[in-house]
Amino acid sequence: MSFQQQLDLYPQTEIQHKIAGTTPDQIDLALRQQRLSLADFSQLLSPNITDEQLELMAARAHRITMQRFGRIILLYAPLYLSNECFNGCKYCGFSADNIFPRKTLTLEEIEREAKFLRQQGFRHMLLLTGEAPKVAGIDYLEAAVKIIKQYCGSVSIEVFPMDTAGYERMVTAGVDGLTVYQETYDPELYRQLHPYGQKSNYSYRLDAPERAGAAGLRRIGIGSLLGLGNSLSDVFYSGLHALYLARKFWRTQVTLSFPRLCPADGGFQPNTIVDDRQLTQFICALRLLIPDAGLVLSTRESAELRNNLLPLGITQMSAGSCTAPGGYGEDNQDAEQFTISDQRSPAEVEMLLKSRGYEAVWKDWDGAFLNKAG
Repeated sequence: MSFQQQLDLYPQTEIQHKIAGTTPDQIDLALRQQRLSLADFSQLLSPNITDEQLELMAARAHRITMQRFGRIILLYAPLYLSNECFNGCKYCGFSADNIFPRKTLTLEEIEREAKFLRQQGFRHMLLLTGEAPKVAGIDYLEAAVKIIKQYCGSVSIEVFPMDTAGYERMVTAGVDGLTVYQETYDPELYRQLHPYGQKSNYSYRLDAPERAGAAGLRRIGIGSLLGLGNSLSDVFYSGLHALYLARKFWRTQVTLSFPRLCPADGGFQPNTIVDDRQLTQFICALRLLIPDAGLVLSTRESAELRNNLLPLGITQMSAGSCTAPGGYGEDNQDAEQFTISDQRSPAEVEMLLKSRGYEAVWKDWDGAFLNKAG
C-alpha cells in the first residue's frame, strides 16, 4: 500500500471532526496507553486538552526522550546554495512571483561558506535551494557536495523533489539525509497555494520520501508548514506519514520538523495561528506516537521558546542560521527565505545546552562508519 492509499483511509473532514470533538475523558484514556494508536494520537491533538493533561503529556514526552536519546542534541547548519525558483508558491519568499536579486553560489563561494561553517564547529550541513533544476540541478548539487564533504562528515539536502535515480545519485555523491515538507496535506488547498511550477504536483511531492527511502538515504525528514491550513489535520497526517516511512524503511531514521509560517516577501498571511502552547502539544504528542523519531526545531522559533521546548522531545536544532545564499561569508541577509528569530551564535547555543546538562553533538554520522578498512 502506498502512502497515498493509506492517506485516503483517513478523510480530512472526518479527522478534523474527531480531533475537535475529543473530550477530556478521552484524552485521559489516551494518556494512559503505553503505546499510542492513531486514534489515541488524534485525541492528544485536541484543542480541548487541559493544562494538567498537557503537563502530564510533557512529562511523559521528556521521559521517553531521555530513554531513547539521552541528553544529546545534534546541531546542524542550513547552507543556502541558491534562491532561484520556478514555483509560484504564495507563501514563500523565494517564489518566482517576488522580485528581488536572485543568486546561485559559485563553487568557490560554496567552499567559502563551508569553510566558515566548519570554523563555527559544524560537521553536519543541510544544503538548500529554491526549485530551479535548470539552474541548480543534480549536476550542480553533486559538484557542491563534493566540495562540502571536505569540510563536514554529514550532508543533507532540502531541494526540489527527485526521482529515485536522482536520489541514488545524491547517495553516491555523499548525501545521507533528505528533508522534504509536504507543506499541507490538504490537496485542494495545496493546489491553491501552488498555482504553477513543478511543486504544483501534489502527488509527486507526497511520494518523494518513499523514492528517497528506496534510494538508500539514511535519514528522511518530513513535516507540514504550520499555519498554511488546518494545523490539527496536518499534524495528524505528518504523524501518519512518519509512521508509514519508519515501518517501510526501518533502516532509515525518520525526523519531523515543526516550522511555523513566518513573515516573507509577498505578504502572505497564515490561514491558522499555532500558538506556543499548541506547538508544545504537537511536539509532545508526536514524541509519544513515534518514540524513536528525531524531532527538529529550527531558528524560526525564538531563543526563549527553543530553550523551553528542549526537554520535551527535541533532538536536533539549527544554530547561527542564515537563509540567504552567501549569507555566512558575506554577511548578506538580502532575499532571505524567512526571518530568523533565534539570533544566537553556535557557540552561545552550545553554551546554553551545556548549562542545561545537554551535550551538543556537531556530527552524528560519517560515511567512513561504513568503511570497514577505516
